[in-house]
Amino acid sequence: MKKILATLLALVMALSLAACGGKSGGDTQQPANGGDQKPADTAQPADDGGEKDYSGYTIRIYSNSNSTERTTWLINEAKDAGFTISIDDNSVISGDTAAIQAANENKDGDILFGLNETRWSQVINGQYENLKLVDWTPSWGGDVGEYVYPGQAYGLVIQNVLMLYRNDELGTNGEALKFDHWADIVDCGYTWYRQNKVGGTTNANINSAMLYAFVDPSSPAGGITVDGWKTLWKYCAEGKSGGEDYKYGFDPLNKGDVQVSSYYSSSLYGQIDGAAESSPNPLMGTMQPENWALVDIADGTYYIAEYIGILDKAGRSDEETEAVKAFAEWFGSADVQAAWGEEFDSYPCNTEAADLLYPDGIPGIYQLKNFALTQVEGANMTYAEYVAAHSSEWTNIMTNLGFYWADASKPAPTPDWDNLDWATLTQEAAA
Repeated sequence: MKKILATLLALVMALSLAACGGKSGGDTQQPANGGDQKPADTAQPADDGGEKDYSGYTIRIYSNSNSTERTTWLINEAKDAGFTISIDDNSVISGDTAAIQAANENKDGDILFGLNETRWSQVINGQYENLKLVDWTPSWGGDVGEYVYPGQAYGLVIQNVLMLYRNDELGTNGEALKFDHWADIVDCGYTWYRQNKVGGTTNANINSAMLYAFVDPSSPAGGITVDGWKTLWKYCAEGKSGGEDYKYGFDPLNKGDVQVSSYYSSSLYGQIDGAAESSPNPLMGTMQPENWALVDIADGTYYIAEYIGILDKAGRSDEETEAVKAFAEWFGSADVQAAWGEEFDSYPCNTEAADLLYPDGIPGIYQLKNFALTQVEGANMTYAEYVAAHSSEWTNIMTNLGFYWADASKPAPTPDWDNLDWATLTQEAAA
C-alpha cells in the first residue's frame, strides 16, 4: 500500500511540475472557497508569456525539521521545481531553540519553517528582535484550518503527543484505560515510562500535556498550581526511565518493560511496522492495532503544528522576495505536502494533502481532541500561547528542583512543597 501511494504521489508531483514547466508559481491552487480570485499578495510569477526561473536567488531557510534525509529531499525537490535553497541539517542546527536563535543572530534568513505554536507566538509577538514576518497569504491558506496566524504563518505538519498502552498479557489484559486528564496516569495502577531529562521538544510537549489540568493564571508557581507540580513529581518518582537505554517512550512499551507510555505521532506507525526487529514481544498491527491502544483521555491531547513564514530580510529586492514567496507557495501546496508526508511519515495541515495521503479517512491518532488551541480561563490566550508565556519558568522550576533525574537509583530529594520560594525557582539558576 505504501509503495502504491508513493507512486501515486510521485505522479501527482510530476504532473504538477509539468503543468508549470518545471518551475514554481505558474499553476497554483484555487482558494478553498472555490473563488476565482487569489489573495492579492499571493506570490505569482510575472505574466511574461512563460514561467519564471527563480533559481538565481539562493533562499536561506532556518528550520528544526532538518534531519539529513529531510534537507536532502527538500534541496533536490526544490531544485527540480526551479528553486535554489540553503538549509542546514541537524548536524549544524539541532532543535527549535537552536534554529530560532540562529535565525535571530544571523539575520540572513528568508524562510522560517517548523517549530511549533510556542515558538511562533514568540516570533509573532516580537520576542526576537531580528525576526519579523512579511505579510503574506498563500493560495492554499484556506486549506489549513485552525493552524494559521493570518497573513503571517501557515501550518505545514500536525504533530501530537500520544499516551499508549499495551492491552495484552504484558499490559492491561484487555482492560481499557480511560482518564479525564493526562496527569491521571500517576493513579492508573500500571507501570509507566517517563522521559529522562527536562529538555527536548517532545519532553516539553509531554510536560505541557501533564500540566494542562493544573493551569492557574494567579499561581506564582509559573501559572500552575502546586498540586500540578506535586503530580508531575510523582510521575517522575514512580515512572520508569530506563536511563540512557530509551531515547523515547516507544522502546520500553514495545519491549514490555512498561504497560503505559508516551510517544509522538509522526513516527508511530513506522515504528510499529519495524517493532519486531527490537523486541521478542513487539507491538503488532498499525491500521488495526492488535495488542496496543490509545488511552482514552477526556481532555484530548496537546497538538503542535509546524508552520511556515516568510522573514522580512533587510536588503532583499522585490524580485528576490517574489522568489521566496513562490517557494513558500510551492512547498505548502497539497501535492508537495502529501509527498513530504509520505516520505517522512507526517500528517499535513493542508486538508487536500491529507486527502491524498489518506483517501480512506483520517487515522485515529489525529482525531483526538486538541487542547493546545483551547482558550485558557482567566487569560486572554490559547493554551499553546500560555505554554509559550510560561515555558521558561517551567523549565527553571524543573531544573532547580531536580525533576527527571536520569539515574533511578539516585532520585532527587522530594521538595518541601509548603515552603518553596517560587519567585526564585522560576528564575534560571545562577551559573
